[in-house]
Amino acid sequence: MSAPVSVLTQRFEVEDAHTMDGYLRTDGYAALRRAMETRPTDLVQMVKDAGLRGRGGAGFPTGVKWGFVPKDSGKPVYLVVNADEGEPGTFKDRELMERDPHQLLEGMVIAAWALRSSRAFIFLRGEYLWSGIRLEEAIAEAYREGYLGKDILGSGLDFDVTLHYSAGAYICGEETALLDGLEGRRGQPRLRPPFPAVAGLYACPTVVNNVETIMNVPHIVANGVDWYRSMGTEKSPGPKVFCVSGEVVRPGNFEWPMGTPARQILEESCGGMLPGRTLKFWAPGGSSTPLLTADHIDVGMDFESMTEAGSMLGTTAMMMYSDATSVVEACLNWMRFYEHESCGKCTPCREGTFWLSQVLERILEGRGVPADIETLQQACEQIFGRAFCALGDGATSSIFSGLKYFRDEFEHLVEHGRLPDGVSTDHAGVVTDNSGRHRPTLFGVA
Repeated sequence: MSAPVSVLTQRFEVEDAHTMDGYLRTDGYAALRRAMETRPTDLVQMVKDAGLRGRGGAGFPTGVKWGFVPKDSGKPVYLVVNADEGEPGTFKDRELMERDPHQLLEGMVIAAWALRSSRAFIFLRGEYLWSGIRLEEAIAEAYREGYLGKDILGSGLDFDVTLHYSAGAYICGEETALLDGLEGRRGQPRLRPPFPAVAGLYACPTVVNNVETIMNVPHIVANGVDWYRSMGTEKSPGPKVFCVSGEVVRPGNFEWPMGTPARQILEESCGGMLPGRTLKFWAPGGSSTPLLTADHIDVGMDFESMTEAGSMLGTTAMMMYSDATSVVEACLNWMRFYEHESCGKCTPCREGTFWLSQVLERILEGRGVPADIETLQQACEQIFGRAFCALGDGATSSIFSGLKYFRDEFEHLVEHGRLPDGVSTDHAGVVTDNSGRHRPTLFGVA
């Protein structure tokens, strides 16, 4: 039986944790001092041994990614923090940056020491203004106190951080599109190889890590590999911040060990579904992950268990939907998002998302024909695996899984021109926003 943990969120209740005074008073930057007594190669090995995996969605081992950086290229090594959090339902990095920005900076300096990097960028989602304000203040404080800049803590490390506000395009969450955007170009994914670790920003070795990923690093250094591995599962160790939204009593960010059953998070942290509602379907890791049903609620929230259940851990944005919600409408809302956010580089994604939206809209409005359901299936098969990047694959996830588990709802709409009794279009649009803080008062809960 798991229990909630307080690692990355341990300062959430400290009123001034976002300031240098508050951070230092709660042992902030202590891990950095310890890291600088450790050889960079040993730090990389420590992160490998801890088993830290990327928290942005892909789950790639962080220490392995660090190890890909060539040591003798003669080029500068860049560190880029991916703070372009745009997946519908995902809002964990925003709260982490707002409440504890120095935790991110400390992780970045430790990573810089391990990677022998002297230059870093935080690629921040443009709409995250409050996060930006907190980060700007924290960066200024860190420079004043000697945690950024020249000869940090007398170590000989020079390290500068630039905060870059993005234009708010979802595709820039993909690391190579992010690098294009950072270079001042239109954000579109690059062909790989070469991978960013070899030829990334300005064709130099570059490590791109997610906000939450970097924030794990100080805790690994401060507490050790065994402590870190005492949480989670063998292949997915450590703590994880789960952002839960939708038709639950208490939406928000909650920290649990990796592998915690979804039911436990839903019931203990969120207070369960809204009164009078039962769980119908849920997206375990944001809108790009295949839907699961109430029958999967006891599946562990880790990379391996989610794959075995037929979905993905993704960003751990758990979007919960009740029996009153139309899965067809939820699919249409997400497809409209992907249609809008497709960068247009490849035909399957650019054209496919447009046509999927049209067909879903026709079905939901009661104008569908029986062939539409097969059209949805075949169009998704023509997009999946044929798009230039993962956006195309992600766009098809909800429809593939929606047809797998709720084909009868699609067929009912086509046959009768209306949704089944007890299901309406009043809810999906409410719960698929990106805030997670929405209080759905229309359900009678204040």
